Formats: sequence, structure tokens, C-alpha cells
Amino acid sequence: MKTEIKKLQKSQVQIDFELDEQEFNKYVDKALEHLKSHVKMDGFRPGAVPKEMVEKQVGQENLLMEVGDLAVKESYTKYVNENNVEPVSPPEVQIKKIVPIPKESRILDGEAIGTKGPAFIFTVRVSVLPEFVLPDYKKIAGQVKAQEISVEEKEIEDALVYLQKSRAKFSQVDRAAAQKDFVEIEYKNENINQGKLVKDRFVLGEGGFLKDFEDQVAGMKAGDEKEFKARFPENAPNNMAGKESVFKVKMLSVQAMELPDINDEFAKSMGGFDSLVVLKQNIKEGIGIEKGEAEKQRKRGEILQKIAEKVSVDLPEILIESEQVRMLEGVKQQVSQSGASFAAQPELGEPRLSRWEDYLKSIKKTEEEIKKSFRKDAEKRITQYLVLRKISDAEHIEVPTEEIEEEMNKMVKNYSPAQMEKIDINRLKEYTKDTILNEKIFQLLEKLSQN
Repeated sequence: MKTEIKKLQKSQVQIDFELDEQEFNKYVDKALEHLKSHVKMDGFRPGAVPKEMVEKQVGQENLLMEVGDLAVKESYTKYVNENNVEPVSPPEVQIKKIVPIPKESRILDGEAIGTKGPAFIFTVRVSVLPEFVLPDYKKIAGQVKAQEISVEEKEIEDALVYLQKSRAKFSQVDRAAAQKDFVEIEYKNENINQGKLVKDRFVLGEGGFLKDFEDQVAGMKAGDEKEFKARFPENAPNNMAGKESVFKVKMLSVQAMELPDINDEFAKSMGGFDSLVVLKQNIKEGIGIEKGEAEKQRKRGEILQKIAEKVSVDLPEILIESEQVRMLEGVKQQVSQSGASFAAQPELGEPRLSRWEDYLKSIKKTEEEIKKSFRKDAEKRITQYLVLRKISDAEHIEVPTEEIEEEMNKMVKNYSPAQMEKIDINRLKEYTKDTILNEKIFQLLEKLSQN
């Protein structure tokens, strides 16, 4: 088999294949063997029809299609495996020459067909993982400094207040709602939840709702109803940023909130801490661990970004497109899980839309426009992925099978049989492998960075 590969733009390659008559004959013979099992003929057992009769029954065109399909698949696969080509898209095949098979064929059992020149010529175009040169990633990683981690006293106090509120006691009161009271309300607003009734509960004065709204609710007793205007914040959706809108509110209940004193007894009630000092120390350590993890991720991101910024790579369009689609699906999922309502008002004659359609309407963009806006971030993500992959190759980092299996077992040990049935084991295995591999790469880079 004669082959020639040409590099094209956007990390595409063109591979030209030429098969001589002997190679072509083998595929004709294979095609006939395969077709034998599908041809039924009186007097012959299934699969025992002579090749000459199979060829005659299936016809020239069908036989050529079968031969060409076999020759392309096997030749292309062999070339890719033997030459370390890494396709990232399905191959685009163009057949340029295929010799006709003469009637009463003389090609059986490898006998030559007697043609001059190549018997089968085809071309494959395919996107491949791009080639690029890694910068001095060790030097770059060594220049990234870690940021100092500290826990302020205010952070500890804020955590204590949060715990204090989690142990608050509430009691119904027959009086007007005041700051620090826990209130339950229901309200309507044409710009929220498509104008439908909404129930909510929050502590007055702690920013659980719009400030203007909370100021108006203060002073209402259980059973009171009120209509007033409140201003939406500057980051509000549905084109309501900074605008006033009418709310119809009913107070359902008012509860006084009694907070426990923060002392040694409080510390003991939180899980057996001997004293408030011990509890505060535990909180400090917990915050320190959280900040340490956040700093680790920040530092890893900076290292990878700085390495990727030094890389010049011609990304395949199909990878960019795939990442844009994945990012778009992420936004769709966020919107579907959001409790916010964005646009349609059926009571005003507007059609009832899906949450995603509401969202598109509220931001005045099409799905395609959103996807296109992700292009730069998609290119950045792909480049960083390729950098990590290249470093793993350069450093000969591997993930043993037993390590993958051990981690997979940890992940699924609490899954029910029903949950296990829904899991794609192969995808989980690839995900686990990538996760472990990336961790090993970052650990190597972190050893090179400054502490």
C-alpha cells in the first residue's frame, strides 16, 4: 500500500492511499466472503454459495461498494495505528479510482485482475490532535508564587454567628414585624415567576430580599396585606435592573428569633467541644483548610494559564465547536435549575415559554450568539487540556489500571443497584483516569513552583 500524508490548516491532514491489484484482490475476496453469509440460493446451505454465484447475484455496483468500504476502513485504521496519527473527527473519504470487476471474475483466491497501475485510490481528510512545542514549563511553574494564607478573627466571629443562628429558637408573636424577626410572606409581582403567587421566608434586615421591599414589610402583622413599589437591584434580570415595580404582599406569620449566647455551653452543644476556645480553634483550622484548597486551585490555574499563554497551536475547528456546545449545555443546565423567571407573561397575552426560551428572551440573544461568545474561552480550555496532555507525555506520567479501579470503587461504593445500572462504566473509567492523571501532573508542577 502506498501512502502520502499532507498537513492542512486547522490541524487537518490529508492521507492519500493507493492499493495495487494484489492488495485490491484481497479485499474483493474478503467482500465476497462477507456477502456469502447474506446471499440465499436454492440448493445451497447458508454461507456455502460459491463466490462466482455470489458475485453474479449481488451485482457489480454492490460488490464494489462492499470492497471499497472494507478497503477504506482497514487501510485507514492500519495507517492511523502504525503512524501514531490521533484523529479527533470522523474521516472524510473521497474515492478517486476503483477498477471495475469484470464479469465472470478472475479475482478469486487472490488471482490478479490484470489491470495496469493502482487498482484503488482514495483520499482521507481528518482533523487530528495538533502538534506544538511546549515552552519551558518547569521554569514557568517555578516562577509562580503561592499567596500567604491567613484567617482573620472576623472570619471566625462570622462563622460563630452563623452557628449561633443555626441554633436559634423561633416563637410566633402577635405584633408588627421588626428587624431580626423571621417572617413568612406571599407576594405577587408581574416580573417574578410569571406573575404567579410566590411564598418566601427570611430574617428581616439581613438582606434576604430587596431593601425597599424589606423596609415596607417591616411593621406588617400576620394577616396584613399591602401593595407598594420596590426597586430592583442593578444586576436584576428581565431588564428590571434599577427599576421600580409593584408588589402585592400578605404577611403569613411573624416569629421572634431568640439566639443562644456564644459561650462554653454553646460550644459544648455544637458537638462536644470542651470550651469556646476549642470551638474557635476548630473553626480557624477549618477555614484554613478551605483557604488552603482554594489557594491550591488558584495556583494550579495560574501555572497552567502561564504555560498555555506561551503555546502557539492551530486548534482543530471540531474541538472548538465541541467545547462551545459543552459550555452552552452547561448554561442551559444552570438556567433549568435556577428558580428565577425571566420573561414571558401569559397574563399579558405572551406565549408560555420554556425557562431557556425565557432566558434567551430576557437577554435578547439567540442560542447561536451565546455559543459563539464562548469561542475564546473554548480555545483557552482546549489549549490547556492539550498542554496537560503534552506534559504527561514529556514526563512519562501514567496511571496504572489498579489505581483507576481503586478510585472507581471509592466513587461507586455507596451507589444503589439502580444507580449503577445508569452508569456508563467506560466513561466513568476515562473520567477517573483523566482526574488521576491531571492530579499527578499538577503535583509535579507544584513541586517546581515556589512555596
